[in-house]
Amino acid sequence: QVMLVESGGGFVHPGGPLRLSCAGSGLTPDFHNIGWFRQAPGKQREGISCTSVRDNSTWYADSVKGGFSISREYAKSTVDLQMNRVKSEDTGVYFCAVDRESTSRCGPEVNAYTWWGQGTQVTVSS
Repeated sequence: QVMLVESGGGFVHPGGPLRLSCAGSGLTPDFHNIGWFRQAPGKQREGISCTSVRDNSTWYADSVKGGFSISREYAKSTVDLQMNRVKSEDTGVYFCAVDRESTSRCGPEVNAYTWWGQGTQVTVSS
């Protein structure tokens, strides 16, 4: 049984950093495309970043480009999302997801991902 667990969420001041981690059991994240998504209150879930297994390429939504960074932490078997210079609009529940097939480059499409974590809350507030 595959399970994903996000960690690292919490309260952060605007402009501050926060680091999220996605750990999996029942699979090896190293062999799959991994995506990070977020869902703000009253809004649909949106893809914000992902990493592709085939060529180690990464993708970022325009809203987070330049501030967020996704990385595979092989020693920990996690995929982390480093969030820098956060803004109030970054508030939301953050989810990681795994594409079981991972036959093409990763992207922000929710339907491309097979397994999902329960999410971790990130609140940006002064």
